[in-house]
Amino acid sequence: MKAVDLFAGAGGWTTGATQAGVQVVAAVNHWPRAVETHALNHPAVMHRCQDVALMDPRDLPAHELLIASPACTGHTRARGKERPHHDASRATAWAVVDVAEVTRPRLILVENVPEFLRWRLFVAWERALTLLGYHLSTQVLDAADFGVPQHRRRLFIVGALGRRAPRLTSPGLQHLPAREIIDWSAGAWFPVASRVEATRNRVARARRDGHGERFVMPYYGSGSGETGRSLDRPLGTIPAADVWAVVDGDRMRMLTTTELQRGMGFPASYRILGTRADVTKQLGNAVPPPLACGVARQALEAA
Repeated sequence: MKAVDLFAGAGGWTTGATQAGVQVVAAVNHWPRAVETHALNHPAVMHRCQDVALMDPRDLPAHELLIASPACTGHTRARGKERPHHDASRATAWAVVDVAEVTRPRLILVENVPEFLRWRLFVAWERALTLLGYHLSTQVLDAADFGVPQHRRRLFIVGALGRRAPRLTSPGLQHLPAREIIDWSAGAWFPVASRVEATRNRVARARRDGHGERFVMPYYGSGSGETGRSLDRPLGTIPAADVWAVVDGDRMRMLTTTELQRGMGFPASYRILGTRADVTKQLGNAVPPPLACGVARQALEAA
């Protein structure tokens, strides 16, 4: 089955779908750095560095599957205070409707944060696809259940043209612990005692909570595991910003980009271009390939 990947980013969807047997023929994304990464790792795919909302769907190659991860920053609770640009972020979801109306793929797979369901215009968005003849199913899945060493709950919407949409299920694989992604000999370590008081207090609370001498924790802000997270559990959600740190006794450091890449389930051979901030953003915005593979495989088997 041939597919187009909208909002393709660094290529998590494309990588997972390819592993499931899909032939991704085109990828569209507005950020040049992400397009460069995608093209490096998927050279046979046609790449368009363009705002999806401004694209003419007629320029896309023929495809039977439409994959899309519209911007989630306008929906997620992690966005902070509501701001004008969040409306523009939420509006990217309409590109799925625009492309589907013109190209009429047999299947649509959309990924976003669970809060997407609470978007004021979700019912209208859903209705638009229904009017085009698509039957939809919605499921919230955790990447950890698909063999990714990270708890990452995401909404998946399956659209099937003219027939009942398959319902995705979790395979319930054994969770991989965060310790499997850590390289204790890597990175730039610094003394815990040299950090600001809030960080030192967070480390101290984690030890009082029984996490021992080695654990992971968000270095900035709160978020998942604000007082520390056991290495025997999957990592918390990896965001597009540099957040996660690892503590080892009286020293600590940020997770390396290699560790973040492992935490997202990308192959070790996958090359992600740019500065540390660029790489972190591309990883945090991606769909973990094992999760994408599992979802695509289930959808294909039901097609």
